[in-house]
Amino acid sequence: MRNKILLAISVIGIMVGLVSAYIYGIEKKPLPPAFSPASNPYAKGIYANGMIESYQSNGKNINLYPEVSGTIVSIPVSEGERVLKGTPLLVMDDSVQRATTGQLKSQAEAALALWQELKAQPRKENLEIAKAQVELAAAGLKTSQDQLDKLRKSYELNPKSVSKNDMDNAGNAVKTAGANLEVAQKQYELTRAGAWIYDIRNQEGQYNALTKAYLAADAMLAKYTIKAPSDAVVLSINASVGSYVSPQGAYDTYTQGFTPAIALGSSQNYMAVRCYVDEILVQRLPDATKMLAQMSIRGTDVRIPLEFVRVQPYVSPKIELSSGRAERVDVRVLPVIFRFSITGNMKIYPGQLVDVYIGEK
Repeated sequence: MRNKILLAISVIGIMVGLVSAYIYGIEKKPLPPAFSPASNPYAKGIYANGMIESYQSNGKNINLYPEVSGTIVSIPVSEGERVLKGTPLLVMDDSVQRATTGQLKSQAEAALALWQELKAQPRKENLEIAKAQVELAAAGLKTSQDQLDKLRKSYELNPKSVSKNDMDNAGNAVKTAGANLEVAQKQYELTRAGAWIYDIRNQEGQYNALTKAYLAADAMLAKYTIKAPSDAVVLSINASVGSYVSPQGAYDTYTQGFTPAIALGSSQNYMAVRCYVDEILVQRLPDATKMLAQMSIRGTDVRIPLEFVRVQPYVSPKIELSSGRAERVDVRVLPVIFRFSITGNMKIYPGQLVDVYIGEK
């Protein structure tokens, strides 16, 4: 009886093993891929890594750095916003520079007022005072001369009637009065002549110097507000209100380096693709008039034809895609720039990596 039970258990175990082996041996159908991998659409096409950029006649994006250092007090724009030329993008604290500019402006205005005062001389009131002083001195001279004449006539009639001391004093009084009249006349001529030409030129120079200092300070004051140099799209703002920025840019605590305070992109209807062709494939590049290209967006089945723009004729190290040298050998690439039209449904952004195949017509 016991042997029959063991035999039955063995048979059941064998059947379970065979069924399990059969079930696990059935091949499951693979899931369809989420997207088709990029394929070469050209018979002799070459592959290159590409990076999306804003479309510029030269360079890449518009990177803005402050020309002065300061604390940010406001950022009146937001990322993704389209801005016009001259739109304020970032405002820094300018209280000290504003006070300096106001002081220099006041000094320039004071120097201008003094310069105009010198050119307006002689003042009518001053000239009338100088003329009155001449008349007073002339009257004093006449009085002294009359007194002297009276003493002389008296002396001629009776020499003992006038003392020699009185005669001398009267003569000295005439000389003094004459000298006073001469001084008054010269003072009148000086007043009538107006300000000295050298004083006017010196004051004019001081006014011009202070005006230039004020204009320089005012120009420096304007640099505390960063404005859009052209119509553009705000790609990234790498600083926040209250943070400190300098001509080096904004400090990034993640990379522990400096980045542009604001990056702008072109607001045109095109975007650019900068392709990096390996130096060993440069000789296989088609002629510019026959060049075709197609871009594949990673993670999608989107394929976009590209229009050739230009070749940047400088073979550079292959470090631009990662901003760091990780290769053990010096691999170099040739940048080739294409462009494509933007449609309303495209979810493509500057800085995005794409796959590009370059072929020939």
